[in-house]
This record gives sequence, C-alpha cells and structure tokens, in this order.
Amino acid sequence: MFEQKTYYVYLMASKRNGTLYTGISSKLLIRAHQHKNGDYDGFTKKYNVHLLVYYEMHEDVDEAIAREKQIKKWRRKWKLALIEKHNPKWLDLIGEDGEILPLPRE
Repeated sequence: MFEQKTYYVYLMASKRNGTLYTGISSKLLIRAHQHKNGDYDGFTKKYNVHLLVYYEMHEDVDEAIAREKQIKKWRRKWKLALIEKHNPKWLDLIGEDGEILPLPRE
C-alpha cells in the first residue's frame, strides 16, 4: 500500500491587494517558508511576496497542475475575489509556530 500524496495549489501575496503569485507544491509548508524567507532569487523575492493567503488541496497531481494553470490564466480581479471569499481579512496562513493554518471560515 502507498501513502496518498496531497498537492497544494496556493496563492501568495506581498500585502492585501498587492502582488500575487500562484504556485503548486506537494510540501506547502516548506515551500511557503522558502517564499517567506526569500530563499531563492526570483519573482517572489523581488516583489516581497511572502504571505500565504489561499490554498486548496488535491489528491491528483494532474488535477492540481490543471487548477494552477487555470488560476494563472485568470484575471487579477478573479484571483482577488477567490482570496476575499475564503480569507477576507487576508490573514497569513502560516501560523506563529510555523504551521499551515486552515482557511478562515466565512
């Protein structure tokens, strides 16, 4: 028997209504900390995109990749609406103890 992997499609932001980044990872906590700490040169480090503001879980990698591509094609307005619907206060979903917090309830 094998362990089911979870794939995360996520949105990071520089601040409320700021610069957005859409990504995918099977290790969201590690990846979010890499963005937060600016571990790699690139878009998120350049634009200080360090807040995890939205994520969703998928069990199928192809489904997760398709969803990431779908969200990346969206207009900015739609991405903002997605965040606002699930995280209206734009809370950083990385907790004080370094854990991933559940999406706030509406």
